[in-house]
Amino acid sequence: MRTVLAREMGGCSVLGRICGVWRRRPGVRAVPKAPGFDTEAGHQLRPRGSSKWSRPLGGQPFPGLLQLENLSREELVDVLRAAVVDQKGPLVTLNKPPGLPVTGKPGELTLFSVLPELSQSLGLGDQELQVVQASGKETSGLVLLSSCPQTASRLQKFFIYSRRAQRPTATYCAVTDGIPATSEGKIQAALKLEHIDGVDLVIPVKSPSRKDFQEGVKRTLSHFHVVAMGSGCALVQLQPLTVFPSQLQVHMVLQLCPVLGDHTYSARVGTVLGQRFLLPAESTKPQRQVPDEALLRRLCLTPSQAAQLPLHLHLHCLHLPGMRPGEAPMKLLAPLPSYFSRTLQCLGLHQQ
Repeated sequence: MRTVLAREMGGCSVLGRICGVWRRRPGVRAVPKAPGFDTEAGHQLRPRGSSKWSRPLGGQPFPGLLQLENLSREELVDVLRAAVVDQKGPLVTLNKPPGLPVTGKPGELTLFSVLPELSQSLGLGDQELQVVQASGKETSGLVLLSSCPQTASRLQKFFIYSRRAQRPTATYCAVTDGIPATSEGKIQAALKLEHIDGVDLVIPVKSPSRKDFQEGVKRTLSHFHVVAMGSGCALVQLQPLTVFPSQLQVHMVLQLCPVLGDHTYSARVGTVLGQRFLLPAESTKPQRQVPDEALLRRLCLTPSQAAQLPLHLHLHCLHLPGMRPGEAPMKLLAPLPSYFSRTLQCLGLHQQ
């Protein structure tokens, strides 16, 4: 299987571990690999260079974050061009920084809004890029683009068919506040999208009726595998087998292990005398995630810094079919953001 080489700042050993090269560190428990998860180690290219929008690791709690409000369209195109990890034929693969929306309202700065300029910058001429697969706004990681409508349509059909056959094509990496009760398994939940107090929120539905499904409730399914654990946190691989907004975040909340930096759904997990429990989703308003004092110390963060903690959810790997008959399948890899690697190091979840 072909591996697409990717660039990384400060997370080479992390990526190797996630892809299956595991060595146990004292005090850190490594969980055996689950069948079906990626086992091929990724090799990294040297970074093409830094920019003023990617902050250095030293002295910064969240290095590499995109300050979208400070960017012009031209600057965002430069950032995205530097984020290209592979370009072959009509396919272009980006490693999207968190905080960049794929789509938005007219006039907003989004990935979609600058695709014409990005196409020109990459030398595609009149062949304008379109989005085939992308992570959400607050999620970092792979974005798959195509300058060929036929290729884009073929790949979208491949993703639909794979979901119907329950074959995972995407693998996410997440750091969770809390450790799942089992080292691997599947999470099933019926979810609906509701507009509450001006915000679209995902709500789990217990025992949904036929009418519920007619009104927009969807059955969702994800696989999870705990890769490493320590300091009350875990490094988890997640493979969604359905598509629903914020599916992985809500699924991990249902496991009482919200994703680190989830400032929307983590408030649904309450704690009394050290025991975690779920609060009613309909009446629990989103609020900033507040790690406990021990976790703040491990992360070397103040409470005010923790309020700006980015979502530690990264679309790390995509499996694609060969582009031509008889061609081997492809595996696209996106290296972890610098702040993600820093968190793993602080929590002792990866080897130096």
